[in-house]
Amino acid sequence: MKKYSEKRQWGGFERFTLNKLSTVKILTIKPKQKFSLQYHHKRNEFWKFLDNPAKVTIDKKTFRVKKDEEIFIPAKTLHRIEAYSKPVRVLEISFGKFNEKDIKRIEDVYGRE
Repeated sequence: MKKYSEKRQWGGFERFTLNKLSTVKILTIKPKQKFSLQYHHKRNEFWKFLDNPAKVTIDKKTFRVKKDEEIFIPAKTLHRIEAYSKPVRVLEISFGKFNEKDIKRIEDVYGRE
């Protein structure tokens, strides 16, 4: 994904997608919660963190992210977001044919397969 930025007299904008098949969501992860360690076969994902710090796992690497940080996750890459003591909101743009069933969970604290 190539992000485009443009300055205008009033400020400017960042464009994340242009005429591409995509699905846009805002994820909310509750304090001290995490979603499953997972990957997708048919879609890439872009994340932009909107507020509080979070713990992110990409493949075997785990690290802390802050507000406004961005991450691109290619298809078939393990990933997870975990909130610390405050809720975390993340802009997620999925590229490709989107289907909630395209989730392969590797580890899940809620007992889902």
